[in-house]
Amino acid sequence: MTSSVPPIVLASQSPRREQLLRMLALTFDVLPAHIDEAYRKGETAKAHAERLAREKALAISGKRPDALVIGSDTVVVLDRKILGKPRDDHEAVDMLMRLQGRTHRVETGIALATPDRMVLCGVETVRVQFRSFDRSLAEAYVETREPMDKAGAYGIQGFGAAIVERIDGDYFAVMGLPIGRLIGLFRAAGWRYNFRGFERVS
Repeated sequence: MTSSVPPIVLASQSPRREQLLRMLALTFDVLPAHIDEAYRKGETAKAHAERLAREKALAISGKRPDALVIGSDTVVVLDRKILGKPRDDHEAVDMLMRLQGRTHRVETGIALATPDRMVLCGVETVRVQFRSFDRSLAEAYVETREPMDKAGAYGIQGFGAAIVERIDGDYFAVMGLPIGRLIGLFRAAGWRYNFRGFERVS
């Protein structure tokens, strides 16, 4: 990364998002944003994901005005209902049983707050088809503990790959960070990715 690029901050405690940024050879700080993530009455899943991503980026930008701050939020949607992170094992199994054999939607909001107070946002929509499976398999998956901190009670990049039939869209968005869209937001803000980091667009 060139010396002229502002510091990059990830406003998330998600290890998956960290993993994806490190995959791009980026140097960044992690400063989780603690905001109210309650769903607002009448808010669509897409609007919810984008709003939370923006609010996370803004919350940390207020603490790190010198930085390019990345905010992101992922929601799983089935039958127009948002499935959040399971509160316990029983809820995790129930979520998985609702999803099994069906196609659901993943909405991942992404936001970039810049030092000049610009905030760029977007949402990546992905459709995910689950295999059919029985309750015993769902219980065995929950026993791995992988589902417990993830929207929809699964992680596509881990054991959850075994219950996914197919996806239609950006795999990285299902992981929690749509790489292509993120690079597009940086580009719109004047920074081009060069496989070593970002450089100012001349």
